[in-house]
Amino acid sequence: MDNCDYQRAHIDSWLLFCVIALVGIGITMNYSASAVLSQERFGDSYYFLKRTLMFSTLGFLAMVLVTKISYMRYRAMVYPVLLVAMVLVGAVFVPGIGRTIGGATRWISVGPITFQPSEAAKLAMIAFLAYSLEKKSRKIKSFSVGFVPHIFFMGIVAAFILHQKDFGSAAIIAFITWLMMFIAGVRLPYLLAMLAAVVPIGVMLIAGSDYRRKRILAFLNPWDDQYGSGFQMIQSFVAFNEGGWFGKGLGQGQQKLFYLPEAHTDFIFSVIGEELGLAGAMMVIGFFGFFCCRGLRIALDAPDLFGRYLAVGCTLLIGLEAVLNLGVVMGLLPTKGLTLPFISYGGSSLVMSLVAVGILLNISTYKRVNRDW
Repeated sequence: MDNCDYQRAHIDSWLLFCVIALVGIGITMNYSASAVLSQERFGDSYYFLKRTLMFSTLGFLAMVLVTKISYMRYRAMVYPVLLVAMVLVGAVFVPGIGRTIGGATRWISVGPITFQPSEAAKLAMIAFLAYSLEKKSRKIKSFSVGFVPHIFFMGIVAAFILHQKDFGSAAIIAFITWLMMFIAGVRLPYLLAMLAAVVPIGVMLIAGSDYRRKRILAFLNPWDDQYGSGFQMIQSFVAFNEGGWFGKGLGQGQQKLFYLPEAHTDFIFSVIGEELGLAGAMMVIGFFGFFCCRGLRIALDAPDLFGRYLAVGCTLLIGLEAVLNLGVVMGLLPTKGLTLPFISYGGSSLVMSLVAVGILLNISTYKRVNRDW
């Protein structure tokens, strides 16, 4: 670890404001997108709203708690946390514990609560990478020290998650690992070789899976199967087209009325586009862009490499998931089943995203004085 003086500061209030705004938008749009579905499925139009409010409360409580814990303490917890995360990821395959939804076994069910362990595994992997990259910083150019250990652990975590049929989360972990190693200074030829190896593996995974192959074909030309695999994408396009510049008005959208599948989860941005228009959609994109800028600012001001890498990892986690979700919804990427952070319905994603924010806010309270690394 590099010696570096630091001073304590106030938390980044701009980042906090940005997150509160995004969660507020999420709560509002979740109710708008899910009220009719809630009434149809559960006889209570407030069902999803109540659960979203519950998860938001839990998430903010977790965020406040994490904000008060010095990020420097995480060094001693990296390996135990990673081990627990992997045990939870594996537990989804234990009968009576794991829960299968939509043909994918990704959830642990405890009473009325379901939890997706892959969300915790993302944060655990980021903490491990931050710790390991700092520890190996003096030998980061070495193939056996700076490259192999990180790829090894990434491969194990990604393989477990791929076995759950969660290609999107595995891709996020691989992206973050690659980018964090690039930022840490791992030699570019090694990173390019990793890309060269990952691309054919990805092609094999897609070609060997019927539902993934259909998603790719629907992405390339959704109108070839407009009532099948391309239906969701086409309905998303319709929603944006109907929204125009300023939208139909909050609650006035039509595509959420059983036309657009997963309107309150993966495709909630389509509902935003229809009801709030291009202006509302750009506002949401602007908030995510601002979040990433503040996260990177916190990373640059961090007093040590561990804090810098941890802040970069947490920022990349939120930023990449947002970019991939927005890309899918707007037809720029194949469907991956990733939620829009802070906004899509999903307790695991919301709580763990707010935990990541808590880590960022804690790092923001430490300002580097000596800027020589």
